[in-house]
Amino acid sequence: METANQEQAEYWSASPAGENWLTYQDHLDQVLQPVLDLVLDRATLRPGDRVVDIGCGAGTSVLAAAAHVGRAGHVLGADISQPFLDRAAAIAAERGITHVDFQCADAQVAQLKGAPLDAAMSRFGVMFFEDPTAAFANIARNLKPGAQITFAAWAPVSENPWFSIPVAAAKERLGDPPKADPDAPGPFAFRDRDRVLGLLQAAGLVDVTAEPVPVHLTPAGDADALAQLSTRIGPATRIMSHFDAGPGDAHAIAATMRDAFAEYATPDGLRVPATINLFQARTADPQDT
Repeated sequence: METANQEQAEYWSASPAGENWLTYQDHLDQVLQPVLDLVLDRATLRPGDRVVDIGCGAGTSVLAAAAHVGRAGHVLGADISQPFLDRAAAIAAERGITHVDFQCADAQVAQLKGAPLDAAMSRFGVMFFEDPTAAFANIARNLKPGAQITFAAWAPVSENPWFSIPVAAAKERLGDPPKADPDAPGPFAFRDRDRVLGLLQAAGLVDVTAEPVPVHLTPAGDADALAQLSTRIGPATRIMSHFDAGPGDAHAIAATMRDAFAEYATPDGLRVPATINLFQARTADPQDT
């Protein structure tokens, strides 16, 4: 696989963090279902469309998109992690979904199967490029003129308790980890909507828009279950790993998170507020000029 993002390829393919995502895939898919619903609603995929899902992970978003385009259409799931794609392909085969395909590819540089495609989408899969402008320009080259790109990214941490609560709990117990470049590849690299609009325009895309969309994440179980999950995957785990936290630390951090997440309990289960940056753009179409 040709890649410009070797560090990310190794992180998602051969690290404990990548393995944890696969272990807790079902939990995370339930948490993030409202975000996938948002992307699919705005992408307005049509029956017969040929679509690429960038950073598709274990394939939940691919299979959901496949239902929108129907058997006359096709969805390509592209991801930098072969273990994720192996899981995705296995699930598709189990469910008898044949109008999908998967490609282990770095979308910053890859030629995508079936290009040129009708549309591109992503649920949290585009914030990890080493060079976002180059990546979006390459994605555009794999799309038809006038094709739409729709993707979701996290708004700032302060607007997302799913992240801010674990971070605060871990820091309270262990202290502050070293500061990192906020614009480096990672979950919050696209928190600044104006910056991302500039990246999309620099990549040659047109009709670029950015909208902060409030949603409620839908984790399974109660606040204690969510707190336990958050000690196994997510931002608290990175801080715990940095400080080599022990079982006592994990217990204390989970207790703090449980109390904070309990504020979001409803009769229908936990509903954790979140703000999602929803971006859309189109590839240039010479007929429009």
